[in-house]
Amino acid sequence: MNQNEQQRLTIVNRFKQLDAGTTADLNDLTALVAEICDTPIALVTLVDDKMQWFKASVGTELNCTTKEVSFCKKTILQDSLYIVPDTLQDEVYKNNALVTDDPHVRFYAGATLISKEGYAIGSLCVIDKRPRELSEHQKKSLLIMAKQVVHIMELNWSLKTLEEKHHIEQEQSLAIIESELKLKAIFDSSTDMHFLVNSSYNVIAFNRSAAVFIKDNYKHELTCQDDILLYTDPGILSQFKKCFKLALAGRSIKREWMLMSGTPNACWKLTTFIPVKNSGGDIMGVALSSTDITRHKRQEAYINAQNEALRRIALIQSHELRRPVASLLGIMDLIKMENVHFNYFDIMETTVNELDEKIRSIVKDSEDTLDNRHLAVVA
Repeated sequence: MNQNEQQRLTIVNRFKQLDAGTTADLNDLTALVAEICDTPIALVTLVDDKMQWFKASVGTELNCTTKEVSFCKKTILQDSLYIVPDTLQDEVYKNNALVTDDPHVRFYAGATLISKEGYAIGSLCVIDKRPRELSEHQKKSLLIMAKQVVHIMELNWSLKTLEEKHHIEQEQSLAIIESELKLKAIFDSSTDMHFLVNSSYNVIAFNRSAAVFIKDNYKHELTCQDDILLYTDPGILSQFKKCFKLALAGRSIKREWMLMSGTPNACWKLTTFIPVKNSGGDIMGVALSSTDITRHKRQEAYINAQNEALRRIALIQSHELRRPVASLLGIMDLIKMENVHFNYFDIMETTVNELDEKIRSIVKDSEDTLDNRHLAVVA
C-alpha cells in the first residue's frame, strides 16, 4: 500500500460525499456482510486524520467516532484482515471506550478498503458483542466484499466527476456560443468588409457587408471556399497578391486603391492585410478588412483643387499689388542716386517701404493658410 498520508487524506475526502443511490447500495452490501458473518453490526468506514466516518452501517445509529478510539485505524495499516477475537483479553482495547461503553465491542474483524491508487482509506468491518472467530469462508467473503465496496465508491466518484465535467463543458459551450453570437452580431453590423482567407486564397469566413458588396458588384452569392481573387479588381490584382504574401510571411499591410475605375461604381478602399495564426502559432491565413474611403478621397481632391486655385489667386494678387510698389521703390532709388532732395521725401520712402512690407505679410499669411488646409486634408 502507498504510505503518503497527505495523498491518502485527499482520496478519503473524495469519497466522503456519496449520493443516495450509492449509500443505499453500500447499506445493502453491509447487511449482506453482517448476515454472512453472523454479526449484529457491520460498517463501511472512512478514516481521516481525526475521525472515522460510517458511510454505511447496520446494527448501530452512530455515524462517526474519533480516530483515537477506532479499531479501523489499525485495520488500514494491514494488507489483509485485522481481527480482535476478544477485546477484553486485548491489552490495546480492553479499556477502549467502545468496549467499556456502548456498543460494548467484544469482537472486531476488518478488511482494508484500498483505492485504485493503492491507498488505505477505511474498512469494511463486522462487530459482535461476544468474543468469537470467523470461518475461512467468512474471512474470504469479507475480503471480497471490501473490494466491492471500493468499486461502488470509485464508480460513484467517477460518475460524479464525469457529471461535473459535462456540466462545466456545457457551461463553456454555452459561453462560447453566446460569445460567437455577439461577435457575429458585431461582425455583421460593421459597414466595413471583412474576409478571412486561407493561404490558398479561399474564403473561410465573411461578414454581411462583404456579401452585399460581392452581390452588388459581381452578381454572385458569396460562399465559403470561394476564390477571393475572382472578386479582386484586375487593376490591383498584382498588388493584392504581393500584399497577401507579405501578410502570410507575418507582416501587417495597409493599402489604398481605387476599384472599378471608369465605372459608375468606382470607389476608393483602404484595405488591411493581417496575418492570422492557429492555436499552434503557425500562420494559417489572412484577415482582410476593407473600408470605403471614397468620400474622404473626393473631399481631399476637392480641397486640393480649391487650395491650388487660391494659391494661383494669391500669386496673381501678390504680383499685381507689388508691381506698382516695386516701381515706386525703383523711382526712390533713382532719386537717391541723383542726390535729389525735397520736402516729404523721407515720409514717402517710409510709406512705400511700409506698403511693401504689408503686402509681403498678406501674401505670407495666405500661403500659411493654404499649407494648414493641406495638412488638415492629409490628416
